[in-house]
Amino acid sequence: MQALFSSRLISPGSLVTVVGALLTVVGSVAYLNDNANLSLPTIFYGIPILLGGLALKSSELPPPLRLTPPQALRELRQQTENLALSRLLADVSRWRYGQKAHLESSLEALKLWDEDNPPQLASVEERNEANRYGLLLRFDCQGVAYQRWQALEDRLGRFFGPGLRCTVSQPAPGQVDVMLSAAGEDG
Repeated sequence: MQALFSSRLISPGSLVTVVGALLTVVGSVAYLNDNANLSLPTIFYGIPILLGGLALKSSELPPPLRLTPPQALRELRQQTENLALSRLLADVSRWRYGQKAHLESSLEALKLWDEDNPPQLASVEERNEANRYGLLLRFDCQGVAYQRWQALEDRLGRFFGPGLRCTVSQPAPGQVDVMLSAAGEDG
């Protein structure tokens, strides 16, 4: 069984919420014990930090499931011809705030967006096929027909970077796999 790797464990929103809650509790306890020197600054900072953390939590989008260990294809990923794919991987592996989906603006520009049911990036997997680095992006997309993805297959590779080729497939109804890889000499 393939190990699943992700930076999904601790979100920045969760961290800010916990810090704000901790400061608020410490300040409240200090206030109840008549310790004004400790209660004033901790409550003064704790409540806004807590509210900010809760606001982040309400709009956060976790990174997709990363199916490949980060160290597995490091050397291949860092080759200059794979720079566009490395940047794409770094972009989709982050926590997002205030967005409906990863790659939202890219999918909108490609006309692969449905406002009511946008495609969701479910997982990302790094691949080494014939010594060429590639990324397999699996989207859950009920609102965008597979035929629209197929029609843009040639454009998808060029859109994400120079020298990239794209293969679109449908592993199951409602899912689309987008395989991006360096084109090499033959592509």
